[in-house]
Amino acid sequence: MLERFYPDIYISSTYKIDFGKYYNAGYRGIIFDIDNTLVTHGAPADKRSRKLIKKLQDMGFKILFLSNNKEPRVKMFCDAVGGKYIFKAGKPGKKGYMRAMEMLGTSRETTLFIGDQLFTDVWGARNAGIFSILVRPINKKEEIQIVLKRYPEKIVLAFYRHKCQKQGKKYLEEGTDGD
Repeated sequence: MLERFYPDIYISSTYKIDFGKYYNAGYRGIIFDIDNTLVTHGAPADKRSRKLIKKLQDMGFKILFLSNNKEPRVKMFCDAVGGKYIFKAGKPGKKGYMRAMEMLGTSRETTLFIGDQLFTDVWGARNAGIFSILVRPINKKEEIQIVLKRYPEKIVLAFYRHKCQKQGKKYLEEGTDGD
């Protein structure tokens, strides 16, 4: 039952993902969550996030930002990094993910999703049949509704860790330096 919340990969940071590996495997679209995935909650795009998005676009990836936030917050970030977006996405519902792939011109088999929350980001990606990468939140200081979700997330991640150990897989990948 808890498997519906398990990510395909759990990695320490968005900035440690080997995106070249995924591009070589045929992935062409990336759907990102923003807050605590690319920048701290509510923060504008910074040099590191702008550099990463440019690098990914130069590699040939199509990028879209999928957020449950309101448009002013999402638009501010996307205007700075350059990319399509969907605000008030209704994650974990799969409708936003499906619309994102339509906007990117990609399919389930060629799209990655990257986010920091199990019960919105990962669950929604799994509902849509998209490869999901869970990253550790950038900052532990979060809004109360997110803080409250982190407690049951710890339980799910404990079961995920056990499953990974049983299968001889890494639980948390440290990744490589993305710079």
